[in-house]
Amino acid sequence: MKLLKVSSKSAPNSVAGAIAGIIRTENKVQIQTIGAGALNQTIKAIAIARGYIAPTGQDLICVPFFRDIDVNGEVKTAIVITVEVR
Repeated sequence: MKLLKVSSKSAPNSVAGAIAGIIRTENKVQIQTIGAGALNQTIKAIAIARGYIAPTGQDLICVPFFRDIDVNGEVKTAIVITVEVR
C-alpha cells in the first residue's frame, strides 16, 4: 500500500489528485500527517478526492490511527489515515 506524506504546506488539490490516482489503481492509500496544519490539508484533500471518485459510483472511507515515527532521532506521533473505496 502506498504512503503519502502530507505537510502543512502541501496543496490540497495536488494531494487530492495523488489520492484519486492511487485509489483508481490500488483501491487503498495511507496518508501520514504530523501536526494540525498537515491534518487540515489532508482532510481537505480527502474531501476533494471524494469528488473526483464519486462519478465512478464509488465512495471513500477513512480509518485513522496513531503511529510513532522517528524524525531525525526524535520520536513523534503521526496520524495515519487509511483511505479506501467502499
